Amino acid sequence: MTVILLLICGSMLLYLIPGLNSGASGGSSPDTVVTVDGKDITILDVQREMNQAMRGQSIPEMFKSMYAKQFLDQMIFQHALELEAQRLGLSVTPDEETERIKQLIPDAWSGGIWQKDRYAGEVQTRTGMPVETFETLLRNQMLLEKFHGIVTDGLTVSDAELQQEFRWRNEKVQIEAALAKPAELAPTIHPSDAELEAYFTKNASKYQVPERRSIRFALLDLARLRERTQVSDDALRAYFNAHISEYRVDNRVHVEHILFKTVGKTDAEIAEIRKQAEDVLAKAKHSGNFEELAKKYSEDDLTKPKGGDLGWIVEGQTVAEFQQAAFGIPKGSISDLVKTQYGFHIIKVLDRESAHTKSFEEVRASILPAVLDEAVRTKANEISNLMAAAVRQSNRQPIDDIAKKFNLDLGFSPPVAMTEPILALGGMKSSDLHQVMFQLRPGELSSPIQVPQGFAIVTVKDILPAHQGTLAEVRDKVLSDYQQEKSGELAHSKAEELAKKAQGGEPFDKAAKSLGLEVKSPEAFSRESTVPDLGSGKTLEAAFSAPVGQISQPTLNSGNWLVYRVVGHQPANPEEFAKQKDQIQQQLLQSKQGAAFDAFRISLEDRLKKEGKIVINADAVKRLTKSS
Repeated sequence: MTVILLLICGSMLLYLIPGLNSGASGGSSPDTVVTVDGKDITILDVQREMNQAMRGQSIPEMFKSMYAKQFLDQMIFQHALELEAQRLGLSVTPDEETERIKQLIPDAWSGGIWQKDRYAGEVQTRTGMPVETFETLLRNQMLLEKFHGIVTDGLTVSDAELQQEFRWRNEKVQIEAALAKPAELAPTIHPSDAELEAYFTKNASKYQVPERRSIRFALLDLARLRERTQVSDDALRAYFNAHISEYRVDNRVHVEHILFKTVGKTDAEIAEIRKQAEDVLAKAKHSGNFEELAKKYSEDDLTKPKGGDLGWIVEGQTVAEFQQAAFGIPKGSISDLVKTQYGFHIIKVLDRESAHTKSFEEVRASILPAVLDEAVRTKANEISNLMAAAVRQSNRQPIDDIAKKFNLDLGFSPPVAMTEPILALGGMKSSDLHQVMFQLRPGELSSPIQVPQGFAIVTVKDILPAHQGTLAEVRDKVLSDYQQEKSGELAHSKAEELAKKAQGGEPFDKAAKSLGLEVKSPEAFSRESTVPDLGSGKTLEAAFSAPVGQISQPTLNSGNWLVYRVVGHQPANPEEFAKQKDQIQQQLLQSKQGAAFDAFRISLEDRLKKEGKIVINADAVKRLTKSS
């Protein structure tokens, strides 16, 4: 029932949003997005309903405009349905509502007696809504269902439609195909200087050089600051004491093992495996090289290349039998055969440690980097705050003075455009840094900006205004564009030549090879298949009705020029029809119902607009979708 409730509430949020009947009438407010029969829907109404429906979840910025428009459309449709229900005398009766609630929340009745408090609690627990909101949603959903039934109840799917859809989904075609790919041809195109000059002259307006700026900067370099920062033993000991639990070492042993697997083996096979394991054990205990024996005999693929080395293990980490043996023999010893659920093990203990807490001296070297990092971060933040204060005091003082005052490194970046990285500051394409440098006036200092190396104050050195580019300035871009255009033309030409040759009787593969094109022969595919290198079978629709042997005309396929020859057809297997019939029928009926209800919705809203009962405020809609 909870699932049903959530589905119903979800569908209602898609179509019918409650709480709109209290809107002011008259459409006088500039924030009124639409007026339906004198009831206003404002920008605030839509935003409030969005927030309520999302239940605290944030909407990605790129989708806010789309969501706002969808919610507005849903709210308009709710009012439109209410108007149409009044016109037709259609409503949800109290008995119908009660019967639906009984289906959804049967626990609200005990022995046939209504339990109001239990009902309210169940509604809140299952839906997170107060009763009034839930019941409004429920009535709206039931009204929607009544309209849906009126519009779609007469729809059916005929046998002919089923057969046609079955054939469409299941018939297959086989082709051989060749792709002329501009991307592969582009590097082979080498224009002369005269050709490139002519292309540039023809398309000169495309090659505007954007404004570029060079900067000087004063950098608080964290690497240099780290070199100058000292950390006292007191700071290290304070960190050690604060994290002392991290330095607790449990009982542990460093072990190697040789594994002989018995999983899935018969008793006879296990007996043979035991005999082999005992032979290897004897070798290991009589001065055999344990690591070499592990590499040769162990069936533990993870540790075998490392001579059976499992590393350090602690109590509770392994199965009981293995743990008892590993923790029960002295350092340097080799166990007898140990049987576990995995098989037979031979275990060698390389080292062991009893539970203890490592001393400060043992961990001092590992603590130092963390404490030093924190000290550098703290110091950098302190200095950057002082730098910011100095800039606020005067943002037109010489950057050299700032650098000297705070012991900063001075640097320079050659001119870059808004979209180009600043290599001198870590190759950044930082929106913050670029926004600042392109807003600064000459002579002004920026506030400290975080960059990969630390914090930088920047000032503009030179400004190169946007201008019409010369060929020398934009030659690489012109060459790339020329190659892209000409490679497209060349690919198209090759595809046309292939089609012409193949249509003239030359074997398809031979014609393709003569043009330097590779022939692909994918397996037979249906319209719903994905064809390697060619994409969806739906994009090759023409092949399904073409006769065997027919050569296609060149067509664009994901940027490449495609030519194919139809090799054969595989009709749909009639024996599969019975298996797919119900699913196809359901999907076709749902598709018909969806299309019919969409048509009803559009027709209803169009009629109400013509009657003046739906009035759209276009300016408010723009503000809604922009602000959302």
